Amino acid sequence: MYQYHTLNNGIRIVFRQNNSKVTHSGIYINVGSRDERGRNEGIAHFIEHTVFKGTEHRRSYHILNRIDGVGGELNAFTTKEETCLYASSLSIHLERCLELFSDIIFHSTFPEKEIENEKDVVLEEIKSYKDSPADLIYDDFEQLVFDGHPLAHNILGTPHNVKHFTSQGLLDFLQSNYTTDRMVISVVGCADFRRVVRMCEKYFGDYERRNSAVDRKQAPQYRHFNSTMNRRTHQMHIMVGGRAPDTFDERKVAFSLLNNIMGGPAMNSRLNVAIREKHGFCYTIESQYTPFSDAGLFYIYAGIEADAREHYLELLHRELRRLVETPLSDSQIRNAKQQFVGQMAINNESALNEMQAIGKSYLTYDRVDTLEEMQRDIEAVTAAELRDIAAELFNPENLSCLIYK
Repeated sequence: MYQYHTLNNGIRIVFRQNNSKVTHSGIYINVGSRDERGRNEGIAHFIEHTVFKGTEHRRSYHILNRIDGVGGELNAFTTKEETCLYASSLSIHLERCLELFSDIIFHSTFPEKEIENEKDVVLEEIKSYKDSPADLIYDDFEQLVFDGHPLAHNILGTPHNVKHFTSQGLLDFLQSNYTTDRMVISVVGCADFRRVVRMCEKYFGDYERRNSAVDRKQAPQYRHFNSTMNRRTHQMHIMVGGRAPDTFDERKVAFSLLNNIMGGPAMNSRLNVAIREKHGFCYTIESQYTPFSDAGLFYIYAGIEADAREHYLELLHRELRRLVETPLSDSQIRNAKQQFVGQMAINNESALNEMQAIGKSYLTYDRVDTLEEMQRDIEAVTAAELRDIAAELFNPENLSCLIYK
């Protein structure tokens, strides 16, 4: 059972109680790399790094030691549309976590010396990422799809931009975007909800209500392409994909189910059985679906031997055609739904995953669906819906391909 509260300044709270000795808490902010412009590309991610480097009340060491010193973990991440700071700790230390989030969000000072040191860290992160073609190909694919649009930007930014970030620039971006109407506090753990609200009132409630409309450039029309990049990799890395439902599209649930059937994490996904198990062409083949607020993409990735390229692509497109031409039987769709619901239930067994999921959901939809409600939506999907979506999105004319060789 999820519980909700909104502070007078607009900050929202979502909570679920459990009996664990460990509590997971986080704060989601509706700002990511697509909210950057020009020389600011990469700044949301850089802020995520440097909010831990000093506040009006603490130095870097004191911030890190505040949670780690009691056996907890403090971390953060940035996506194209959100930033999240989160912590895991013994339940008795929840107040410590919430107080630290408040200090970091509202009192960061971005000391110049710390910023200069962190620039080197992020520059090394960029280099490390470029050494991982299985990760980099996703960014290159998105850059080709959204060319010229903020969604095309690499979340890490460019070395040139990172080198030129300043303390004042970080403060300006934070002040403009980290407003109370864009914030959600998410907590899953052993606590009384009224106490959680009191702690949030204590550490967040006195800040002035500040609103800032999310002003995002409309996602462009999908671009079809076939591109090859010479990355001098040992394997040939291949990405095939195309547009998919956005976050608010009513077909999102149906496509999520279809994507899971096609290339989800289970060993019995169609692509894994047809390509890895039967032919041994690859170690990893997976299909992922990323919905944004006004666009969506799906990606099918595999790393293969270069001489298997044509046969691999032939098998891949054959499996996609099967989903279009051969509707799922009653037993197949029943089993697919059962598997999908089971995977979600297992994922939610991790309280950390649940804390992040409900925080993102409340930030995006202003609600959180229970597992039972999600199961109801999945059960409502029909084989005809899946075939219609597959016919539209798996049409070869709508698919793009990026190859690293």
